[in-house]
Amino acid sequence: MSFVPANEGISKLKPYQPGKPISELERELGITNIVKLASNENPLGCSEKVKQAVAAELAEIGRYPDGGGFILKDQIQAQFGVTADRITLGNGSNDLLEMFARAFVSEKDSVIYSQHAFAVYALVTQAINAEAIEVPAKGFAHDLDAMAAAIKDNTKLIFIANPNNPTGTWFEEAEFEAFMQKVPENIIVVLDEAYVEYFPENFNSLKFLEQYPNLIVSRTLSKCYGLAALRVGFALASPEVTDYLNRIRQPFNVNHLAMVAGVAALKDEAFIEQSREVNKAGMAQLEAGFKALGLNYVPSRANFILVDVQADPAQTFNALLKEGVIVRPVGIANHLRVSIGTEAENAKFLTALAKVLDLAPDAVEEKA
Repeated sequence: MSFVPANEGISKLKPYQPGKPISELERELGITNIVKLASNENPLGCSEKVKQAVAAELAEIGRYPDGGGFILKDQIQAQFGVTADRITLGNGSNDLLEMFARAFVSEKDSVIYSQHAFAVYALVTQAINAEAIEVPAKGFAHDLDAMAAAIKDNTKLIFIANPNNPTGTWFEEAEFEAFMQKVPENIIVVLDEAYVEYFPENFNSLKFLEQYPNLIVSRTLSKCYGLAALRVGFALASPEVTDYLNRIRQPFNVNHLAMVAGVAALKDEAFIEQSREVNKAGMAQLEAGFKALGLNYVPSRANFILVDVQADPAQTFNALLKEGVIVRPVGIANHLRVSIGTEAENAKFLTALAKVLDLAPDAVEEKA
């Protein structure tokens, strides 16, 4: 029997490939003490206050969560100064990105996103069989002028990210506002801010929500907040846009423990500040290491960095696996994306990189 998917896009779709799990590498190569710098996770894990909050609620596992997500929405409302009718909860921001496309885009419509952007933008567009308009990047960054110029009569949605994954590049408020003024008000603009907490001084997106009813700000608690395993994200938008999103949102897409963890994580500002400090120190460590090895990199305002290894990225990735280090090829020639780890993790990676690229091993000083 031959089954036919709902549209041609699904038949040609290749599933998203996440970062390689540590457990998988352990099974394949039988090695331990693996360093994973592949998925942009917080190397500190999550806050101790999160662990305590979740432990206190384990008895509730047998009950359905609050489908409306009151406790988490209440915290978001208080912390970010928005009303509840502007909040949509997601099972991580990936759930939200799919929700945006399903709510506002049909097969007859087009979606715009940048070259070198998050792979899921292309995947969700293809899954609904919409027209994909990939705009060439300016270097490794979004070319916002070119993206505005690429708008067609059938364009319904534009994905932009600040900072961008996997390149770490960013744009400033003035650039964003100039872009928004060029976008017709009937086109949804998704501003993906998965990494905004690492350099919050760079950009205040929330002030644009009132000015642009077609803007959706998408955020996640998987990165700086350290809740990657629990899958929590949220979107902020106009009440009208939010109403449509919540019509198609699955009623229990964020479980109870995830909501409890989300509230505790949002409240623990000291942990977020510590995470920023560790990230900035780790970024400086990797930048210095790359310079010592004679390797170029793309300046980043996220918790990862894109490095030019001057070699085949797939071969370099596989060679690093044998050294017990997992990084991420991202489809950019000669480049690998490396998440910021602890000082020791970063040092192990730099030593392994020098070895597999046959570069001067004494250029990197490993620190325990």
